[in-house]
Amino acid sequence: MKQMSLFPEENTDPRPPESIGWNLWHGCTKASTGCLHCYMYRRDESIGKDPSIVQKTEHFDLPVKILRSGKYKGRYKVPYGSHIWTCFSSDFFHPDADEWREEAWDMIHERSDCSFFMITKRPERIADHLPKSWGKGWEHVTIAVTCEDQEMADKRLPIYLSLPLFHHSVMIEPMLTAVDLQPYIDGYRSSDGIPVIKHVSVGGESGPGARICDYSWVEAVHAQCIENRISFNYHQTGAKLRKDGKLYDIPRKLQHTQAHKAGLDT
Repeated sequence: MKQMSLFPEENTDPRPPESIGWNLWHGCTKASTGCLHCYMYRRDESIGKDPSIVQKTEHFDLPVKILRSGKYKGRYKVPYGSHIWTCFSSDFFHPDADEWREEAWDMIHERSDCSFFMITKRPERIADHLPKSWGKGWEHVTIAVTCEDQEMADKRLPIYLSLPLFHHSVMIEPMLTAVDLQPYIDGYRSSDGIPVIKHVSVGGESGPGARICDYSWVEAVHAQCIENRISFNYHQTGAKLRKDGKLYDIPRKLQHTQAHKAGLDT
C-alpha cells in the first residue's frame, strides 16, 4: 500500500469540493433480476457496444491526476474534500477487474481527504478483495449493497452485514417487491445494541419496461428505519408507481422531485 502523498497545502485548498463520478472500469455482467433493465446495457447496446466486456477506462487514475498548468498547478485535479461516486458503470468487485483493483485501492487510500461511494451486487467477493490495511474499514469509503427484492436481501445481507465495513448502507433499487429488513436490523447489531445498518435508500425502476414499485413497500421500509433510528432516503419514485391501488406513470424528470416531496427522508 502506498503512503499518503497529499501536498502540504491540500487541506487549505481554496477550491470548493465537488461531487464527481469515477468510472475506473466499464462493463458488467448481469447478476440478478434487478439488472434486467440496466441503464448501462441500454446505453451501450444503443451504440453497438458490448456492455458485458469489462474494460479499464481512460479515467482510471482520475483521483490522483495532477494539474500541470493554470492557477492550481501542482494540486490534484479533484479538489480536496470531494465526494466521488465510484464505478457506476460496472461493479467494483466484478471478477474481470481483479487485476486492476489493488491499484484502485492505492488511489482511494491516497485520496483519504475525499469520500468514495460504491454499490455492489457481489458482496460474496468483498472479503477476499479488500486491501491489507483495511482493518475494520476505511472511514472515507462506503461500500453499499443493493437488494432489489426479498430473495436478494435474504441472499446478500447476511454476507454483507458480517463484513468489516466502517459504513453499512443498503440500497433497495429497483424495488421490485416488499422487502422486510427487520430480521437484519435485529440480527446484526453492535455490542451496544445499535443496528449495523446505518443507511437505507429506496427507489423505483426507471427507463423503458420499468417494473412497478408499490408505495406501501417504501413506507414499510421507512417505518422500520424510523423505529430503529436508521437514516432513510427515498431517492426516486421510478417510472411506474402504485399508490393506494392506483398506478401512476411518472416522467423521468419528476421521479426524484416527487420522491423528495413524499417527505420520508431522514
